[in-house]
Amino acid sequence: MTGYEAIIGLEIHAQLKTASKAFCACPTTFGASPNVNVCPICLGHPGTLPVLNRNLVAYAVTLGLATNCQIRRQSTFSRKNYFYADLPKGYQITQYEDPICYGGSVEIETDDGVKRIGITRIHMEEDSGKSIHDLDIDTLVDLNRAGVPLLEIVSEPDIRTAREAYLYLQQLRQTLLYLDICDGNMEEGSLRCDANVSVRKVGETRFGTKTEVKNLNSFRNVEKAIEYEIVRQIEVIESGGKVQQQTMQWDAAKQQTKVMRSKEQAHDYRYFPEPDLGPVVVDDLWKEQLRAALPELGLARKRRFMAAYGLPSYDAAILVDDVAVADYYEEACANLGTADAEAYKAVSNWIMTELLRIMGQQKCGIREAGCTPAQLASLVMAVKNDVISNKTAKDIFPAMLETGKTADVIIEEQGLRQVSDTAAIKLLVDKVLADNPDNLAKYKSGKTNLFGFFVGQVLKASGGSANPGIVSSMMKEALDASDPQ
Repeated sequence: MTGYEAIIGLEIHAQLKTASKAFCACPTTFGASPNVNVCPICLGHPGTLPVLNRNLVAYAVTLGLATNCQIRRQSTFSRKNYFYADLPKGYQITQYEDPICYGGSVEIETDDGVKRIGITRIHMEEDSGKSIHDLDIDTLVDLNRAGVPLLEIVSEPDIRTAREAYLYLQQLRQTLLYLDICDGNMEEGSLRCDANVSVRKVGETRFGTKTEVKNLNSFRNVEKAIEYEIVRQIEVIESGGKVQQQTMQWDAAKQQTKVMRSKEQAHDYRYFPEPDLGPVVVDDLWKEQLRAALPELGLARKRRFMAAYGLPSYDAAILVDDVAVADYYEEACANLGTADAEAYKAVSNWIMTELLRIMGQQKCGIREAGCTPAQLASLVMAVKNDVISNKTAKDIFPAMLETGKTADVIIEEQGLRQVSDTAAIKLLVDKVLADNPDNLAKYKSGKTNLFGFFVGQVLKASGGSANPGIVSSMMKEALDASDPQ
């Protein structure tokens, strides 16, 4: 399917972590019994008036600043009119003409380098309720979610591949998590993504007819659905047909898109200004206060980890993906008591191989995995200072988790300090060579792969306490000095 390029834009809805809904005091807790987090305002009873949640505005401005947006000093709300069972008012309060944030961008790191994806707008709105179709009875409606605050983030059509869409979504989710304004859970619906996809011949400047793909509830589904839709549209054009402007649904079971309905236009929603809410004003003082409170974001932190700790790009990306893991890593490094790239890498290795495994198995955060940053630092330094070997470190790691003790304490209690006394190791080396004349002869005749055997015998004779590095060095020296048999 060469000769074509895709034009992709994403519309992302982020459900915010405010304690109450966008325009009333009802709680936003997920998983409550159906239709208990409701009141006359979010149920749309006649005569009720909405009151704007200040944190909705603060979170919108915070995200706008974090994504390099312009912040509109004054913006307004509109009514988006449509009928559906889970929309009790018959309209959604949203922003249309003048979104609070506009003209931003997000950087993604692709195989071809850094690419900047533009953000057209970020606007505030309220969520609808939830229709439940997958029970063996009529459709049920849960209105707990009705009125929960949302931010809609609309990208520019700057994305060209399904992989770029995946990376953009991942980067935006990470930003939301670092700002602590959304939990980023796609399966629970607190982060939702729709993709606008069109194709055109390479070299053309006009956009092709686009389709909007919905029901993308995971990162992999976003990537797969876009890939499928690109191929489908190219095949339609190549066969002489025309792509229809439609809303598509991703069928994860069949791994294909299918038509939901004809694509709506803006006029279908009869937008008009929301008469019950005044304009939203963000003055310079409030904006700068929110800017001053911005944390270091994921991509910047990744680059700092690479520069300050000498980590490979892969390690740094894994560590900063979870704010708590990144914080843990920095705390462990601060406990090392040394500025050493080898030790920094060792901390990263232990986190990625052991602690992330425990987190996955126990479904817990890194602080609940059983090993404090100070404990991990003590283990890393014990290996670095040749107090114990890497093998011994792996052996005592479970004891650290179980007891809460540092590596130093366990090493002393169990007598695990490795022997680095060269005189004592020399005696063991000489004894192993004397006890294995046949293997020594084979080694001297060219079977140098027996070197590991000799080192292993010394370590075995020492009960695992001999320093492997010193054993290897002294064994090499002894073998080189011995007369050919």
